[in-house]
Amino acid sequence: MALCLGISLVSRRDFILYDQLVRYKWWYRNGYMSSTGRCFDIGAATSQSLQEFERRQQQFAIKYNIPFDQLDFLSDPHLLADFNVDCSEDGAAGNGALMRLAPVPLFFHKHPAYAVEYSGISGIITHGDLKAYDACRYYGALIVAAVRGETKEQLLDDNFYFKHETWFNNKKLVPEIMNIAQGSYKRNGGYDEGIRGKGYVANALEAALWAFWCDDGFFKTGALNAVNLGDDTDTTAAIYGQLAGAYYGYTNLPKKWVKHVYAHNFIMCLSKWILYEGQMWQSKSYTQNTSQLNFKPNSNVLTAVQSTAARGLAPNTKREYIQKPNAPLHQLTSNASRLPPNTKYPSVLYDAHGAALAAQPDASLRPTITAVPLGRYDPTRIGYTYTGAIHETKNYSDNRLRNPTNRSQV
Repeated sequence: MALCLGISLVSRRDFILYDQLVRYKWWYRNGYMSSTGRCFDIGAATSQSLQEFERRQQQFAIKYNIPFDQLDFLSDPHLLADFNVDCSEDGAAGNGALMRLAPVPLFFHKHPAYAVEYSGISGIITHGDLKAYDACRYYGALIVAAVRGETKEQLLDDNFYFKHETWFNNKKLVPEIMNIAQGSYKRNGGYDEGIRGKGYVANALEAALWAFWCDDGFFKTGALNAVNLGDDTDTTAAIYGQLAGAYYGYTNLPKKWVKHVYAHNFIMCLSKWILYEGQMWQSKSYTQNTSQLNFKPNSNVLTAVQSTAARGLAPNTKREYIQKPNAPLHQLTSNASRLPPNTKYPSVLYDAHGAALAAQPDASLRPTITAVPLGRYDPTRIGYTYTGAIHETKNYSDNRLRNPTNRSQV
């Protein structure tokens, strides 16, 4: 799901919740971005949210007389404004929202207030509990701080929240998450003192931070600490790895582990694209020179404004604890400058696969990009199927993802 989220940010060059849900659905139904070609180990909250998303898509297709197979490529902001992406049940507080988080704070790290708020919002579309929202906000802030060069002592400071309160728009964390932020995970006994890597988001957050706190300065030590807690081992380690990776950096990862990562070159290229597009986001996104978000005072309600769908949230969203910027949302997204070309369904279709990634042999920030006309996802493969200008269908299997360095497209 982290790959799905990262590709959404890169291909849309913005934070579009509808597109994120579409890609999660592709993973759920067709194994999109899965190392095995199928979805496995999906959580109950995520699967229920994606089923609800599919149900709403079907209703939406009927309402607007849009072919159902075209719904995954919607871009028209007026249509998206009428689609409520808040698909989670209230009370869903699993660790799945936290597990996939990293692309958001990495993309928006130059804009901490956006990074923190979008981190929280990225989770609530599948995990609607306020604890999941705040866990993602807090962890997103830690990742941003790590990327921006703060020391480990600063990251693990019991007063980290208060020292970065403006990043959180001065919105308090719920007590359970605030307790963790103030150091409840600092227990030398670890498992023996109650640290548990369970599926509950607060437990998972606490366990990942404990692993980071006692990793002795080595990524490998922390990852093993996380796994050895038992229970939901892979998720706990994945959450740990997001913060630890941001802090230690790629060169300090265990080389033997990196060597065996599936689609390593593809992931490296995607990472570069996330950083590149994130750095370019301000100039694309702002029509006026603003240095920070200005939220409405004394209001926690996300109200309906022009181009609400640029963020993918419907005007009648039930999430009362999400705040919005004063500036119109069409000024806060880059989508308006990237409208799709004229098609049979004007301004409705958007080829979410319009950018194919190609690995770079050097370490320069900007990767190369190749346009893929009329791209379509092939549900039988991990790769893509597209029809070219001469109507020649080309299939790219998962072998292109394994080693794309000597191929022109991925």
